[in-house]
Amino acid sequence: MTPKLKFSEVSLQELKAVVELHERDALASDWVEAVDVVLSDGDRQQLEHLRSRLVNEKLHLLNEATLWARAIYPLLILAERDTIRAWSEVPLQARYAKFDTEGIADGVLGRSVAGRLEAPYLIVAETKRGIENQNPLFQLYTQLLAAARLNWELDNLEPQEVFGCYTIADSWTFVRAEVKGLESDRPTLTVEGSKEYTEKNDAEIILQILKGIVSRREHNPSHESINRSRNR
Repeated sequence: MTPKLKFSEVSLQELKAVVELHERDALASDWVEAVDVVLSDGDRQQLEHLRSRLVNEKLHLLNEATLWARAIYPLLILAERDTIRAWSEVPLQARYAKFDTEGIADGVLGRSVAGRLEAPYLIVAETKRGIENQNPLFQLYTQLLAAARLNWELDNLEPQEVFGCYTIADSWTFVRAEVKGLESDRPTLTVEGSKEYTEKNDAEIILQILKGIVSRREHNPSHESINRSRNR
């Protein structure tokens, strides 16, 4: 029977059984420092309004749905551009040669076509609380594998570059991933994380990173050629 990696249950051991995993320290994440995005006055005004609603909140006491609605999703919406849209509660399913992945992504920034998500560029995992809480990284890594496969089915580009982040209250930690050998029996997943950013102090940086990811994907030559071919 083909192993099935479920986002909400996957362990490090299960992940390493089907992929070659390489993790880089957050200090090596030069891709974050290279983000060069200038925020508009409108962006800054909306960020200030968002921050003013959060500054006096005891965010760690709010339930997950309220945190998502008040802190996380509004920033994703600010990163939208052209056909790139923010989505919540997105079912993702992908099949590799020797394993499957499936589950629900808390949030996604991706290209939308005719009211449906076509290409997931950024996956957001909201860290669950309680004694049964799982390490958010393994869940996020599995979601990134699913996103990479779905994007590869559209553009056949290898390696696939995809992005993710996990949130704890109003803190965001980003991950850049490269997936190679998408048709092999054992793909290679290389990931590098960022340091932690909090909305109360780093909202501008978070939005710049989000917008930088969107811009990075949209300026990928393979995606531009796909878009041109669809418009013929």
